[in-house]
Amino acid sequence: MARPARRNGRHHGSAVPDRPVDKWDRRVADALAFVRRRLAGEYEIDEFGFDPELTEAVFHPVLRLLYRDWFRTEITGLEHVPAEGPALVVGNHSGTVALDALILSAALHDRHPARRFLRLLGADLVFRMPVVSEVARKSGGTVACNPDAERLMRAGELVGVWPEGFKGIGKLYSDRYKLQRFGRGGFVSAALRTGTPIVPVAVVGAEETYPMLADIKPLARLLKLPYFPVTPTFPWLGPLGLVPLPSKWLIEFCPPIPTAHLTDAADDPLVVFNLADQVRETIQQTLHQLLERRPDPFGP
Repeated sequence: MARPARRNGRHHGSAVPDRPVDKWDRRVADALAFVRRRLAGEYEIDEFGFDPELTEAVFHPVLRLLYRDWFRTEITGLEHVPAEGPALVVGNHSGTVALDALILSAALHDRHPARRFLRLLGADLVFRMPVVSEVARKSGGTVACNPDAERLMRAGELVGVWPEGFKGIGKLYSDRYKLQRFGRGGFVSAALRTGTPIVPVAVVGAEETYPMLADIKPLARLLKLPYFPVTPTFPWLGPLGLVPLPSKWLIEFCPPIPTAHLTDAADDPLVVFNLADQVRETIQQTLHQLLERRPDPFGP
């Protein structure tokens, strides 16, 4: 009796699962192709220096290990982030080291159906540091100034801003989850001028990664830093003190606040202040709700 023809020991038409060796072969081939393209200059960057291929291949995999496995991050409200067109994502800033902005950008890109990149607006200090500046530019960051923010939003980008700045990430652990002042509302003016909706986002978990117990101000002034932190592990453990504590993170995107009907009021201080206060209050209330959902900072 004739037997059905076989190929590689399996019947025709049956799915042949990938062997571990095949997967590793593909990974090595992809890695070599990536390096070849980089060396040949066959990649694109935009006018701000953003390199999407490098971001997806190098930066996001590292951040993915942090937000998914180390911080066990839960994300809600992604439906409030538009699939296309501009939006200004405004979040609370905390944690001594600005991990919250980086984690948010990677998690948003991975989890959003449209896999959108979040273009981060950073402080001047970030772009004065040689290596950090290059990484920030290539991962999509730019200086937190209205001209750059407006150009990005007019180009239809998703822009992220943290109005508390160093006041937020440099506050003591005793002040955790208490929003600091939002400055003069420059982010609101940029959104109003471009008619861009504002999406508030609340992040719980970053405060516990590097709990700041004290700030050595004389040392900070000597090193020209906004603050010099003392945490339970830094500087006592040296480089090991830079390992973040494995706190449980919750991120919630809130409903967008439209601004298209207020474009003529971009220079009205009262309108700008009221809108900034609305965003701040929305984030603060959402933080309280998330904290109720997460009674244990280091729970599962």
